Amino acid sequence: MTTKKAKPPAAKAAKTKDRARTTPPDFYVLAPARPLGKRNRAMPGHDASAIWGGRFGQGPAAVLEQINASIDVDRKLYVQDIAASLAHARMLAQAGILSAPDARALTSGLKQIEGEIGRGRFSFRHALEDIHMNIESRLGEIAGEAAGRLHTARSRNDQVATDFRLWVRDALDALDSQLKGLQAALIKRAERHASALMPGYTHLQAAQPVTLGHHLLAYVEMLGRDRDRARDCRRRLNECPLGSGALAGTSFPIDRNATAAALGFDRPSANSLDAVSDRDFAIEYLATAALVAMHLSRLGEEIVLWSSGHFGFVRLPDSLTTGSSIMPQKRNPDAAELVRAKAGRVFGALMTLLAVMKGLPLAYAKDMQEDKEPVFDAARTLDLCLAATTRMVAEAKFDTDRMKAAAGHGFSTATDLADWLVRVLRLPFRRAHHVAGKLVKRAETRKCGLEDLSLADMRQVEPGITKDVFRILGPGNSVRSRVSLGGTAPANVKRAAAEARRRFLGSHKKA
Repeated sequence: MTTKKAKPPAAKAAKTKDRARTTPPDFYVLAPARPLGKRNRAMPGHDASAIWGGRFGQGPAAVLEQINASIDVDRKLYVQDIAASLAHARMLAQAGILSAPDARALTSGLKQIEGEIGRGRFSFRHALEDIHMNIESRLGEIAGEAAGRLHTARSRNDQVATDFRLWVRDALDALDSQLKGLQAALIKRAERHASALMPGYTHLQAAQPVTLGHHLLAYVEMLGRDRDRARDCRRRLNECPLGSGALAGTSFPIDRNATAAALGFDRPSANSLDAVSDRDFAIEYLATAALVAMHLSRLGEEIVLWSSGHFGFVRLPDSLTTGSSIMPQKRNPDAAELVRAKAGRVFGALMTLLAVMKGLPLAYAKDMQEDKEPVFDAARTLDLCLAATTRMVAEAKFDTDRMKAAAGHGFSTATDLADWLVRVLRLPFRRAHHVAGKLVKRAETRKCGLEDLSLADMRQVEPGITKDVFRILGPGNSVRSRVSLGGTAPANVKRAAAEARRRFLGSHKKA
């Protein structure tokens, strides 16, 4: 009888290494679960005990390795992790904690690793759990014993807090740039359509005429507030946790100000407990992202409505629409619909992180490993939605003739009539409102617009009305009269677009 030989641990480790190398970097992929026996066996070949030191006699069980590993998610932090490690090594050397030769070896090794990851030539290993230990393990292969000294005066707790702040800071900068690009596209279209008439709505009912330029500038203001929130979030997060240790600081004579300055932070964090356990910056980023997504969804909804046959106000290019598998006439505004739908993903990311953090005592808990996936997903989603929306705004074709025709529907100048009665006949507004309402009813009965009623018809309701009333009736007259600050008069819209260009784009030049 022959006994089947088991594969050596090295062979199994090699298979794990190869599997990690082929894992798509932008998706969270768990290794296939191994069957667990009654004793919940640990995975052979696992070297996680090297991370913990001598406290543990065996590695974790297969199920723990799967739930514990975050490398498929946090590998996105490699640039930030290496930057923070370089700054930490430099500071340790300046403080005399690390020798100059060790500092040079660490610096050279970290830069080599950054190149390997950037070129896709780095083998990520689930057994090493996260990006920090994967980099440290590879650094040991390159720099030898010096790699073990890099973790002096820091913990993975302050390490990940620093990396994550750096990543979110970069994401906020990118968000501001994308929002600015969308504002530029909206301002350009607003300038072009400063005088184009369209219906303004409340309750999705025709309310008063406005101009298309005025309508588009409303979104410019929304996005401006989003940019303000992003800048505020960036200002608040720009404190460096590095050097806070696991939770209590360190006994080494480190220079946290030097590390903070090297990484572009305004200052070191003031409290070590708060520094390692705070994720307010990530939640605030997601709150800002949720508001941006909501604004994009509203614009997407209007594009969906306006591109329908019932409105017919806008036509998206073929490149931003799709057809139907059964109805050859269809042109579906899928880009706008998906922008509208994907807002829910961003909202969900915010709720996820709030739920993760709501019950955690100080300081760090492993729950906080779940902080990055919703933030990364929200950032990726928002990036795509902003790109799609900017394309739609820039490339959409507005049917301004159809918009102009619709601007007069629904007796949209009734408020202008009431205002005229107050201004010229000195009627109390409530009385003027009543008179205008009776005239609307009369026009409705006769199936005509207010401007189509005769002077005699109007005088039957209010004898004081004169022929001058016709100067304010009609959508064009209505729009031109709205000259108050922030109003829709074309001259106002042109000035507002120029001011928006100055405020948000830093330019007086028309695009």
